[in-house]
Amino acid sequence: MKYLFLFVPLLILFSCQNSEQAQVTNQKDYNKFLVSSPSRTTSKYYELWNSKIKPDSMQLTSFGIVAGEYNRYFQNTGDITYLKKAEQALEKAVEIAAIGKAGYERALARNYISQHRFREALTLAEDARKWGSGVEDTQSLLFDIHMELGNYSKAEQYLDSIKNMSQFGYLIRAAKWNDYKGDLDTTIRFMEMAKQKAENSKNSALMLWSYTNIADYYGHAGKIKESYDYYLKSLQLDPRSAYAKKGIAWIVFSHEKNPEEALRILDSVTKNYSAPDYYLLKSEIAAFQKNELESLANLDKYYMAMQNPSYGDMYNAYNASLYLEQTGQYEKALMIAEKEVENRPTPHSYDLLAYGYLKIGKKDKALQVVEDYIEGKTFEPNILYHAAEIYKANGRMSKVVELKKELSGAAYELGPDMASRITKL
Repeated sequence: MKYLFLFVPLLILFSCQNSEQAQVTNQKDYNKFLVSSPSRTTSKYYELWNSKIKPDSMQLTSFGIVAGEYNRYFQNTGDITYLKKAEQALEKAVEIAAIGKAGYERALARNYISQHRFREALTLAEDARKWGSGVEDTQSLLFDIHMELGNYSKAEQYLDSIKNMSQFGYLIRAAKWNDYKGDLDTTIRFMEMAKQKAENSKNSALMLWSYTNIADYYGHAGKIKESYDYYLKSLQLDPRSAYAKKGIAWIVFSHEKNPEEALRILDSVTKNYSAPDYYLLKSEIAAFQKNELESLANLDKYYMAMQNPSYGDMYNAYNASLYLEQTGQYEKALMIAEKEVENRPTPHSYDLLAYGYLKIGKKDKALQVVEDYIEGKTFEPNILYHAAEIYKANGRMSKVVELKKELSGAAYELGPDMASRITKL
């Protein structure tokens, strides 16, 4: 699943081999959610608190509330402008706060995480810990950051420090941890427990988060019908949920091999939602249709979006993958991969580096990176496929055979184009 799950905080696991084959989607289920108008980016609540912010304002509460509204607008529209405005408000709150400073630092750190500014987020989280308030919230935040940075031993320590089977926050992080370890059954059990907690609380935000994430996990497990059902439940809570619609579009495309319908769904999303990665997915689907003009048109839309400097490093991994897989700009991809390894030394970052080395003919260096930083450290199908290519280039055919067995169950996640590539390994 090349673009659907690459920018999200969940690691991809290979699917079970007995994935359902029957069609699971029905237009009647989701058509009503495809008719949408632009999201509102103001409210009386926002206007009230924003009006309290004046030049040289010290209205601390106003900054926090306005930042929360900006973040909501970002979630609803995908417009990076609102995430950056939230950053500005939170930075001001951190600057002027005398009481409750740790809370504002945690909020700003989470904003930085959304921007893939993980090391800056870590600095803020460490500072928040010094204040001694909201200890569990800070420990949870530190788990999240260290997972993003690939500091897995530290992440495990923070997870142990917040262990509480009755807490939603612990359960979702325990799910993420077991996802990283490759234990899908345990991952789903934890996520089901978290979902139940969210439902019991009747907190719609937690329920929505639970439904979309458990839908992802069910997809990883080859339980496509369950995955589809939870994306629908997400839309029942939030009819605008672009992520849930994209999840359904992927099922329609990858499982049901219906690219026309998948594009119809995605077209309804991109009318009012501007996250650039949606254009990459549309380009991928158009390429599957052999519609080169449509594929290139969506790549061009992605490229134009990337001219906005506000995105910073958020789309580095997408860009490197694009250069490696489609445009052949291997040296450019390597530069990005090296930066990603420095900023975020995870198996995914090292995968970009290793694959870049392979593409420029340095197969020995590629193999060394795989053996040192990837082998046994991830279950993500796309990374395993690249590793198999690198093993093949270096004559390690026993490794290739081993990985082909694992990848044979990952067709749904990798997408229709990958089946023949796996066979040719």
